[in-house]
Parts: sequence; C-alpha cells; structure tokens
Amino acid sequence: MKTKKAIAALAGMIALGLCCRQAFAQDDNTVRAGIYSVFYHTQADDVSGPFTPSGLNATVPNVNTLYFAYLRRLTANLQVELTAGLPPQTDIVGKGPNYVGSVPYNGQVLGHVSWFSPTVLLHYVFFDESARWRPYVGAGVNYTHFFDREVDANGRAALGGPTSISQSNSIGPAGSIGLSYRPKEHWEVIASLSGAKVKSDLTLNTAGVVRRTTADFWPVTFVAAIGWKF
Repeated sequence: MKTKKAIAALAGMIALGLCCRQAFAQDDNTVRAGIYSVFYHTQADDVSGPFTPSGLNATVPNVNTLYFAYLRRLTANLQVELTAGLPPQTDIVGKGPNYVGSVPYNGQVLGHVSWFSPTVLLHYVFFDESARWRPYVGAGVNYTHFFDREVDANGRAALGGPTSISQSNSIGPAGSIGLSYRPKEHWEVIASLSGAKVKSDLTLNTAGVVRRTTADFWPVTFVAAIGWKF
C-alpha cells in the first residue's frame, strides 16, 4: 500500500504540470523523464545494543531507477525543479565480520528497504534562451522517506530471530550541475550530476532486544533524460 501511494504521488507530480498547461504561458513548463543512477557513499555507525558483536555494520549497493521531474521557468535564467525517482527497492548488505556465530555476514544480503526521495531545486541557467546548449547549477532541499523495510532470512539468523526495522526520514541540502541541449522546438536532452545529504536513524527490534545505528548515505546521482517544454 505504501509503495502504491509513493508511485501515485510521483505520477501526480507529473500530471500537475500537464493538467495546468492552459494556466501557464507557453514554454514556461517542462516535464522530464529518464534514468536515475544512484551511487551511495554510505557511512554508518556500528550497530550497538545487547548481544551485539563488535564491528557489525551494513551498506547499500548502487541502484538505477526511473527519473521524473517538473520544471517551472521563473525568468530567462531561473527555473525551479521538482524531481524524484520511481521508488526502488535497495538491498541491505552486511559489512563487518565474516560470520556472526556460524552465520555468514560480511557481503550477505540481510534485507531490503524502499525509499521515495523528492527534491526541490532552484536552477540558474547560463546563456540566452535561444542557445541550444545551456549549462546550469542548482541548489535546494531533499526529503527522503523510507518504507517497506524488511529483514530476510539471513538477517534474522544473524540477529537472532524475527526482526523489525524502524527508520527515520531525512531532510537535507541538495545541489546539482547539468547541461541541456535543445535539438528542436519544445524538446530538450539533459544530463546532470547531483548530490544530497541523507541521514537516518535505524532501530532494530529482535524479540525485545533493541539495537541502533545511524547512517549517512551521501548519494550522488547521475541523470540522463529527455524533456518536453509547453
């Protein structure tokens, strides 16, 4: 249910721009779609709590997902972007000792988490609007909501039984640099590189045994997309 709500919110973001077309001046609006490649740079505290071996940690591998965005032109050189990716499912991979007791740990997939991460950015776009190539820089705010968290069989074995995860959402700064190319009227091709600060507190509850950690993700994302101006 939460996944459906996140996807519906993402679809609504794009539909908003399309439905309001008549209310805005021509070419003041852009919708984009493409590929989001997310490269995590995870730093996490070791898991702490009762009956917890030292050095117990985790990381997440990089993922690819779909990218969607709506942009509103403010002036000839300023635009605001609301962007998000289709919520992906990300593996949680053990990092630390090779075994916890007799259970393999390091490098093992311990569970999964999904996230929805909309970002609002204010762009400064260089050059005149008639230019085909226009680089831009942006700064703004990222919000990340984690959902559909689960610990699989490997994780349950390592932690000592069925385990639930609670995880705080994150609000942090974001920035981007990009380049757009206009091959013909109303169309554009873009590539961008962006980064954000994402921090989350995790609590693991294994039959009343509570363990905690804090993770900083520092994701760097590469986007390749096409856009339509209207």
